[in-house]
Amino acid sequence: MSSQPDPNDIRNVTIMDVARESGVSYSTVSRVLNGYEFVKDSTRQRVLETAERLGYVANLQARSLAGGRSRIIGLLVPGLDNAYIGEVVRGIDEELARANYDLMLYTTHRHRGKEPVYVKTIVNGIVDGLLLIVPLDPVAYLKNLRERQFPYVVIDHQGFDDFSPTVVATNWQGAYDATSYLIQLGHRRIGFVAGTPELSSATERLNAYQAALYTHEISFDAALVQNGDFQQEGGYLAAKILLNLDVPPTAIFASNDSSALGVYDAVHEFGLRIPHDISVVGFDDTLQAAVMYPPLTTVRQPLMDMGRTATRMLLNLIKGQPPPNHRIVLPTNLVLRGSCQAPATTSVQSTAQLSERRMK
Repeated sequence: MSSQPDPNDIRNVTIMDVARESGVSYSTVSRVLNGYEFVKDSTRQRVLETAERLGYVANLQARSLAGGRSRIIGLLVPGLDNAYIGEVVRGIDEELARANYDLMLYTTHRHRGKEPVYVKTIVNGIVDGLLLIVPLDPVAYLKNLRERQFPYVVIDHQGFDDFSPTVVATNWQGAYDATSYLIQLGHRRIGFVAGTPELSSATERLNAYQAALYTHEISFDAALVQNGDFQQEGGYLAAKILLNLDVPPTAIFASNDSSALGVYDAVHEFGLRIPHDISVVGFDDTLQAAVMYPPLTTVRQPLMDMGRTATRMLLNLIKGQPPPNHRIVLPTNLVLRGSCQAPATTSVQSTAQLSERRMK
């Protein structure tokens, strides 16, 4: 008496059971379940229906331990609370879907101590490789990953070593162009909302802001630089400090679009108008930038392309194909919208107007 798999007990159902029940070979079932092409549609449908009827669930951990690939990529992100991360992840997800890979997501919520713990969990699990978006302290664990020859790629962070596969954008040039644009409009007191100082993108944008001032012979004023930590709340608090200065800026350059949203909040709270009373520039060109009121002038990062490029690099590393260049730099460009104009008055008159509005 032959024993049939119990469809109510998925632990007993194996790929061999699916092959026997559907009348095809083990390798055919494997190709179907892993999403490969070159299988007849009718055969594919029969295998999938049989697998569903029997309650087959792939044992990815067993497959990985057996020397195969789980076809899962680990992704470590600081959080899911801003559009920047969402755009990069969209690019990653699209590229993984094309390659028939799945995604396992971990969020650190910007806790530095969680990064090495999560990385250890990921690499000791079933994933084939790891993507890291703007990690805070990668030096603590990337050396170990290299020693283990575990494939990984870092997105939008650099400067921590000369070995890690990295995909970045031209942060310095983008910030230099944005600051220069405000200067060309006639602004001389330009506030700067800085990002998280541990991240290379934040320091590069601040350095470029200072370089543009120097190029145009404008003295640097440290009071015009306030930390915004790349968050909307941080941008709001930083902008309030800037607008409360005895001589407030006529323009504010926020290090990212999330910070720029906070700047908008503070400007509106002060009863001011953008761009009539103060101009605002952001960085990233997230989907929010175009629908803000007024639409935000910002530096466009190719966020989805950064995700796609990093994913392709990682998949090649998994195949044993290291990239010819371990550091890929994608271009940025300034997108002009309605949040900037030339200062309407002299800085003294503008200061008086701002002071009057603050007292209302």
